[in-house]
Amino acid sequence: MPPASAPAVPPSQSPSAAIRANQHIYSDYFDEDFVRALDQNVLQLLDRVWFRSELVGFLENFPQRNNPERPLIFCSNHSGMAFPWDAIVALASLYRSVPRPHDMPRPLAAPLLSQSVLMNPFLIPDFWKRAGCVDATTLNFETMMYYNDHNLMLYPEGVPGIGKGFNRKYQLQRLASSVVRLSIQHQTDLMLFSTVNAEYLNPGAYSWDWLNRWVKKIGIPFLPITWLLIGIILQPWVFYMAFPAKLTFVLGSRLRPADWTDKPFDDLTRDDFVALTGRVHTQMQQELTDAVDRYGRKPFQVGELWQRMKANWRYFPFYLPPFWPLLFHEFERGYRKYGPQYKLRLSGFGTTLRLLWRNPFVFTFFIPVLGLIPVAIRGYRRHRIGQKLPGQQ
Repeated sequence: MPPASAPAVPPSQSPSAAIRANQHIYSDYFDEDFVRALDQNVLQLLDRVWFRSELVGFLENFPQRNNPERPLIFCSNHSGMAFPWDAIVALASLYRSVPRPHDMPRPLAAPLLSQSVLMNPFLIPDFWKRAGCVDATTLNFETMMYYNDHNLMLYPEGVPGIGKGFNRKYQLQRLASSVVRLSIQHQTDLMLFSTVNAEYLNPGAYSWDWLNRWVKKIGIPFLPITWLLIGIILQPWVFYMAFPAKLTFVLGSRLRPADWTDKPFDDLTRDDFVALTGRVHTQMQQELTDAVDRYGRKPFQVGELWQRMKANWRYFPFYLPPFWPLLFHEFERGYRKYGPQYKLRLSGFGTTLRLLWRNPFVFTFFIPVLGLIPVAIRGYRRHRIGQKLPGQQ
């Protein structure tokens, strides 16, 4: 896939040499065929039965750019102490629903997700970057502001938002001021949306900041203190599991921080940006609280879950978390072998045994204690830079 080119802009807004040299991030690893095939073969089933996602306010009048030359910046709260299924499901839902590919946001994600294979779902190499994620560094964020093919999506709480624990559910953590700075600099709006019920993907998991700082040193952004830790030791796949919370994404306000100050951009100080970011934080927290009050009273909706499971009985048991390692590994195997045309078939007697035969590494996710060893070895293996897959150019 050829690298994207930055749009023509006035000289005062032209990208710096560092940004021009960094434009390779637009296309590094990113494989649109992989995104489409993953959604069709895996994510649609998990979403239809397990997560049952709902987009509120997005489809009636999808937000359009106020500045055609710059992407909108979609911002949401993170779920605490859970593998980021909320982001996966949100992006997959939008992928199926946005009216034009141009409107689809590309995510900026915490670098910890891509730096360790362990933090990719079921150790699928480069999963996040192949699906379109870009590491959320300052340079990458600034570079993506010159990217015109898609909008952007990020979680401005960063890793602290993931690691806040069930004891601080729905409490928005400090936001990165770079969101406001780049919004003002590039005269593009912030689109807020609230993620509801994702706190229940791993309910009852508590956290302490001192412990999270320690485990970051071994490549894990947080460590949930929960009874599931015993489950991870006995069954390593539990590290990636999620409870069947009904994920609801509620579109909120369009904010234009540039209208909140009379100062020219170059005269704004760090304190100014911090103060303006505080206004964004207040608005996001109020909208999140309102959305939770309206859509978060019954986070699991067990009756609906049971009806979805019965309606999709022919795919049983693959929508249940213990079988997700098989789904992801079989999809990865088939995609690497056959490319974008691969179709994952889950019907018929003996499907589970057939998939296990094709993907023997999956057995390690079910071996008590000792299974952690091969998972850890593969999980901390370095990425092979520049590897191409079927369907990539």
